[in-house]
Amino acid sequence: MIKVNSKWLATTAAVVLGLASVAAQAEKAIMPFILGSTSTGGDVASKVADVKAALQSKGFEIAGDYSPYPTAHIIVVTNGDLLKAAASHERAGYAAAQRVSITKVGDQVQISYTNPVYMGAAYQVTTDLSGVASSLKSALGAIKEYGPAEGKTPEQLKSYHYTFGMEYFDEPYELTSYGSHKEAVAEVEKGLASNPTTTKVYRIDIPGTKQTLFGVGMRASEGGNKYMDDNFIMTEIDFKETRSTAHLPYEVLVNGGDIEALHARFRIAMNFPDLSMMGANSFMNIMPSPDAIKEALTKAVGGEVASDF
Repeated sequence: MIKVNSKWLATTAAVVLGLASVAAQAEKAIMPFILGSTSTGGDVASKVADVKAALQSKGFEIAGDYSPYPTAHIIVVTNGDLLKAAASHERAGYAAAQRVSITKVGDQVQISYTNPVYMGAAYQVTTDLSGVASSLKSALGAIKEYGPAEGKTPEQLKSYHYTFGMEYFDEPYELTSYGSHKEAVAEVEKGLASNPTTTKVYRIDIPGTKQTLFGVGMRASEGGNKYMDDNFIMTEIDFKETRSTAHLPYEVLVNGGDIEALHARFRIAMNFPDLSMMGANSFMNIMPSPDAIKEALTKAVGGEVASDF
């Protein structure tokens, strides 16, 4: 008769269950945004200082902030864990920033933020960002994850694109190039300072790399191309009861001497993956936006706009 050590059995069972739990967690569908809290009364401006203080108390650095339209304010943060993730591969700089939004919807003020785990997977970062998510939850609360009707697993996000023929993460806009990283950063700074339709929201230099991430607000001039305008685009696509304002702002990544931005057909779809192709509040309503955004960003970084725009 074979005797089985009951302690060994218990330990083995615990290990197996633990591995199963890790595997299940890895395959759990996640959403792009997290609703931290809601309140009635008050306005957006009155919440900004408190939100910033809460974020700083949990170790986040405020990289920048702006108001894309009167009912919204966006705060962009980073920290050591995000910077480490941003240095994990040559185009991971996008992971350096997490976005926090304060949005007035009727009588309600919603405080939301990007889900670091979702964004990290979409940017093909393997660094565990669950600690960043926990810090954001501690600072701002976490009522629910939200965005599309159904989430995506991290594995799905690593190779995500909206549909056949649409761009992936590794198919960005290649805006322009300069002789060095220093020159490229200087040209972006100069361009954002002088361009009337784009605004520098933040700049994050990724330690140990030649990557610098810029946040860019976009506002069409009077009589200009509305399809690049933050407010116009969000009016068309951000229509649900819980707003996804933290989709903004757009990013420009300086990588060595090269300057790129995520293709709008990827950047918008990753945050709004269930947006319909046609009909009301659909991609069809912003069909010219990818070209308009590329043109605006190219001009802002001193690149040459192609004649086919």
